[in-house]
Amino acid sequence: MKGWIGCAGALLCIACLAGCDSSSRTVPAEFHGAEELVVYCPHPLEFINPIVSEFEEQTGIKVEVCTGGTGELLKMAEDREKPECDIFWGGSLSTTMAQSELFEPYISKNESMIQEDYRNKEGNMTRFTDVPSILMVNTNLAGNLSIEGYGDLLKPELSGKIAMCDPVTSSSAFEHLINMLYAMGEGDPEEGWNYVEAFCKNLDGKLLQSSSEVYQGVAEGRYTVGLTFEEGAAHYIASGYPVRVVYMEEGVISKPDVVCIIKGSAHMWEAKKFVDFVTGKAAQTVISESLGRRSVRTDVDEPEYLLDKQAIHMIYDEEAVVKENKLEWMRRFSEVFQGTLK
Repeated sequence: MKGWIGCAGALLCIACLAGCDSSSRTVPAEFHGAEELVVYCPHPLEFINPIVSEFEEQTGIKVEVCTGGTGELLKMAEDREKPECDIFWGGSLSTTMAQSELFEPYISKNESMIQEDYRNKEGNMTRFTDVPSILMVNTNLAGNLSIEGYGDLLKPELSGKIAMCDPVTSSSAFEHLINMLYAMGEGDPEEGWNYVEAFCKNLDGKLLQSSSEVYQGVAEGRYTVGLTFEEGAAHYIASGYPVRVVYMEEGVISKPDVVCIIKGSAHMWEAKKFVDFVTGKAAQTVISESLGRRSVRTDVDEPEYLLDKQAIHMIYDEEAVVKENKLEWMRRFSEVFQGTLK
């Protein structure tokens, strides 16, 4: 467990959410009032706090958030650790899909406004945002070195200067593993393992344990380049750090993350309200305009400060193949990385 945060005192607020319909304040008999909705979430705190704070304000439902890596939190949810999780909010679809049996069937009231590619076709996997994998480059450290894709990460000048998280603990790192297998294998993930072996050698024995270590490490100058997700870099660009986003020239896979109700939640009504709230137009608009994420809704525009997806070389994985091979690919990556330490 990485830590607990109290969201009622969040530093940020989402003013435009105040316009949500009055029905959100209607509290039925099954509302548990004094108890708290427990949310397991791997998102950064600066992303979590404003959304949860406004949810509490609008609904009167108190929320307790447990943060950590996606893999760690999924294990906690599976093991039913105390406090028992009601909502799993975050983690890429590729990571969470393999443990979909943990989640309660629920179709959000907003489902008809979700982009067709991101519909909850499983019945218990509500998509939350659209998250491209990207490279984050520290422009001061990179200097004149060209970094435009995965191929450039094999340059000797970057040995030991690449921030990569362990795919076993981080869903964003697992997404990058999938992305590089398909991109460098030209659509055949098995053909991408030669690249993975060369890439792991250039990590020079450095593999991080959390997503935040990647984007923080690049922003603060400990690494020249990091493999992360779009929002992680966008936050630092907006804050004036010497970093830039690179959409890999070999191809970018963009996968949604999810917001799901844990099966058997003791706070089912409150949990459904949370899913509906974070997928609603007001929350999704703020997520797009202010928090560095792309909405999954059809009626919310892409952020103006992010590159239009039409300008990115998008590629696609095979969902069934990824689900079937998730554990094997994690095991194989660990084996390859460990082999570079000998």
